[in-house]
Amino acid sequence: MTSASARSSQKLAFVPETRFGLWFLSTATWRVHVLARALGDLQRMAPDAPRGGVMLDIGTGQGHSLPEMAARFGPAQIHALDPEPDFEARCADMVAACPVPVTLHAAHAERIPLADASVDIVLCHQTLHHIVDQAAALAEVFRVLKPGGLLLLAESTRAYIHSWIIRLLFRHPMHVQRSAPEFLQLLRDAGFELSNERISTPYLWWSRSDLGALEWLGFGLPKEREETLLNVVARKPG
Repeated sequence: MTSASARSSQKLAFVPETRFGLWFLSTATWRVHVLARALGDLQRMAPDAPRGGVMLDIGTGQGHSLPEMAARFGPAQIHALDPEPDFEARCADMVAACPVPVTLHAAHAERIPLADASVDIVLCHQTLHHIVDQAAALAEVFRVLKPGGLLLLAESTRAYIHSWIIRLLFRHPMHVQRSAPEFLQLLRDAGFELSNERISTPYLWWSRSDLGALEWLGFGLPKEREETLLNVVARKPG
């Protein structure tokens, strides 16, 4: 393998999830408190999202996002992408439950197997922080989006990924984690348009190192904190 090929292979490598992580992705906590909450926030910030077009889901996993995408955004077609070799089998039930056609792609986000300007909306939910070459992945998202198309991004930031509980239970490429401002700059560098009304930093209980215990005990939320979550609706200039 040449040095260039080695670098490419390293960038496209992904960190396999733990057994706990795979189990957690099948729980109601994930579906309700993580996925649905993020999609609701993104939907709120994207009232102009086109309907009847093509959507791409990056990091489909077990496919719980697919029926949600269909119900919330009304696409005519969904492409679902994930590098895990067995993801097609793991998301088969959700594909069958989805009311619109779904095409599965066993591929990395850094090499999306779709044509230029062929997608209206891209959903990237809790996926970018798993990718080593995040800039390359966003360049590919920018390429496949139509002019005026939307990227719906929901991410956990470095403050959350580096917390003790996540280090204990999950696996991530720790050296590429970013703060919320750094993720926003990455989007700008990729060419996306951002506006303040389409940026949200929810401080949900599950994203805190104490799992919300201090708030439950009456101490309230810290006035100064490093954000743990970032939801963004970014637009490709049209």
